[in-house]
Amino acid sequence: MNMNSSDEMKKGIQTGTTTVGLVGEDGVVFAADKRATMGYLIASKDIDKIHLIDDHIAITIAGSVGDAQMLIRWLRVEMMKYRHENEKSISVEAAATLLANILSSNKYFPFWIQIIMGGYDIRPRIFSIDMVGGVTEESKTSTGSGSPVAFGVIDTQYKKGMKVSELIPIAAKSVMAAMGRDAATGEFIDIVTITKDGSRKLQKDEIEKLIKI
Repeated sequence: MNMNSSDEMKKGIQTGTTTVGLVGEDGVVFAADKRATMGYLIASKDIDKIHLIDDHIAITIAGSVGDAQMLIRWLRVEMMKYRHENEKSISVEAAATLLANILSSNKYFPFWIQIIMGGYDIRPRIFSIDMVGGVTEESKTSTGSGSPVAFGVIDTQYKKGMKVSELIPIAAKSVMAAMGRDAATGEFIDIVTITKDGSRKLQKDEIEKLIKI
């Protein structure tokens, strides 16, 4: 996200970023780079942009780090509250609707974020959510300043019905392509998968092998 110096002072560290979400036949795949910027300064080379908010739901963040961190805390509390009151986990769609309502209620002073939320309940699903609460269900999506480059890879390689194991290399390649062209995207890649068996974060050596493919 490109901002002038006044905006940077108000909003602090930004994840200019590239995040990716893909839906497969057996689960979802998230990928994101590790760089955070403050104007032209690389403020962090090791920031997490993929966060679990429940056992079966994760979000990716692009935008203001402070806003995103606050929303993550808020959502985790709401997920625990829902589980306690209903004795079951919230659905992915209901969680996306909850977040959309939170964002929509703050239109006057919006959260400077763009989020991909997804997971697995009775089937894998992903939703793209903008800063004022707009929600769209997607089978493939990307956010952040590097997303146009990432989409170039995703659109040529993604097909509906692919397995998570087939989508992981596509997610890695799309973020790598963005790292090569977008100054706000960089350092390394995180990849998280969610299937009916739960979530898994790929290890560094697994991702290094993918990058070399």
